[in-house]
Order: sequence, then structure tokens, then C-alpha cells
Amino acid sequence: MDLGFADATAVVVGGGRGMGLATARCLAEDGARIAVIGRSADVLTEAADALTECGSPDAVGLVADIADQAQVDALFAGIGERWGGQLNVLVNTVGPGAAGTFEQLTDDQWLAAVDDGAMGMVRCVRAALPLLRNADWARIVNFSAHSTQRQSVMLPAYTAAKSMVNSISKNLSLLLAADEIMVNVVSPGSIASEALLSWAETVGVDGADPYALMSAIDEHFGHPAHLPRAGLPDEIGPVAAFLASRRNSYMTGANVNVDGGSDFT
Repeated sequence: MDLGFADATAVVVGGGRGMGLATARCLAEDGARIAVIGRSADVLTEAADALTECGSPDAVGLVADIADQAQVDALFAGIGERWGGQLNVLVNTVGPGAAGTFEQLTDDQWLAAVDDGAMGMVRCVRAALPLLRNADWARIVNFSAHSTQRQSVMLPAYTAAKSMVNSISKNLSLLLAADEIMVNVVSPGSIASEALLSWAETVGVDGADPYALMSAIDEHFGHPAHLPRAGLPDEIGPVAAFLASRRNSYMTGANVNVDGGSDFT
């Protein structure tokens, strides 16, 4: 399906690896110009090369710390200069957080989870809005998590931050409706991301086997999906790409679960 990305411009924050890179690949294959944002220059260079091979006519990796508003502002100012003061797509995929029960987490860990999981998105949207408003069409896609609907006692701070993403995104969809800028959320379930694979290694599970990975998730967290396996980053990318595309012409304020099936809506 032609998603209408030919000659479009897109920024994927956290696009150097995992679900962010999988999303960026979908945009690149459809002809989008893409900037992937992260902290590791080597990872971003490799990602930009891969996106060029996928078909992007202008792929670049840009290093920035989204915890620093000045860096974020400078980043988007440079993107505006590169692409004529316009931006069609902003995808925010970042948001790690410390694991631990409510009693175990310190104030600093709570604040870090909110800063990484929600405020980074806020800073990027704030800086990108003038460019998005200048474009003929624009979309924002923010990544949340299914743990906002299926709680884990080990992830209270991370989940709280992702709940902020949901609320802020809903508010943005209302604010930006007059500009016809659509804002939606993707909530991945148990996806074989770098973080999940690292955890699997600590419990002696072969992360390359998505069925074994889901069995371990069921055993340790009691959160199995209806499907008997974990998901893959490449199964998230097409969903996020559709929400970010011109083909998505009437969906805004939605939270789309991509979790292999669950007991919540």
C-alpha cells in the first residue's frame, strides 16, 4: 500500500534501533526523508545507512539528549533548515525506566522515569510544532505501553510516565485538531526489544525464541498474550507507519494496542 510518504519529512526519536528503527524503515521504504534521533553516533550512522538502503532519499542520524530543551530546540531548528521549515511526521519512541516496586524506587528514579518516559516527548513536540504547522499535512505518533492498562508491580514509575504520554497525547489531539494535525498513540505489548532480550538473558531464556520468551513472561509476570509468543519490532513498525501516514485521514486521539491479544480494550 502506498502510504503517501514520497518526499515527506519525518523525525523518529529513538529511531536508531528496535521499534523506532522498524518504524523508520517502513517510512523509508515508502520514500520519506528521515532523521533518526538518539544518543549514540555509531548506532545512528548505521541506522541512517540502513534507511538509505531501504529507499529513503535523505536519511540522517542526529545526536541529541532530549532531556535538554536547548539541545532539542537546536536539533529541530537544524531540521527546519534542512527541510525548508516543514515537518510532516514526528514519532516519539523513547521511554525507559527503572524497574522496582513502589517501595524500592527512589525519588530520583521516579523523576527520571517521568523525564525519560514523558518529558522527552513533550520537549520534542514543543520544538517540532512550528515545523508541523508549516507542513501541508502532519502527524504525531507517540509510543506508550500496554502496562498502562495491565499493571505490573515492578513497573510503577515507568507505567506512570507512559500514562502521562497517553493523557498528553489525548490533549494534543484536541488542541491540534483545528490544524488537522493528528495525534495518536501506539501501545506495544511484550515485544522482543533490546530491554526485554536483556531481561531474558538474566533469567536464562533464549530471547531469539519468541515462544520461550512469552512463556517466561507468563511465568515471571503473569502477563501472557492471547497469542503464544512475544511480538517482534517489525510487527510494530507498520502500525506506527500507518498512523503517521496520509492514509490515516480521520483517526486522532486513539490508543492502539499491538500486544498479541489482551483482556483490555
